[in-house]
Amino acid sequence: MKNNNNNKEQAQAQPKQEFLFDGINYKILLIGIAVIAVGFILMSGGGSKDPNVFNEDIFSFRRIRLAPTTVLIGFGITIYSIFKKSK
Repeated sequence: MKNNNNNKEQAQAQPKQEFLFDGINYKILLIGIAVIAVGFILMSGGGSKDPNVFNEDIFSFRRIRLAPTTVLIGFGITIYSIFKKSK
């Protein structure tokens, strides 16, 4: 009986574990990761099936400007989610 009471006292003495961030921080972080993934998807493709044939599509606006900008915006969103203060 004494051992059972001792375990209850130890369980009550331990502080409750808390998450490092609030829920909104995690939501913003997931949005940032999704934006990064979309950027990498936009960057893919444009290759040629034949290695002896050059495909100009690899230098399209989507792969050179839009995709890297999207990835950088995603990194900015994730950095914001880390630095956002809790209320």
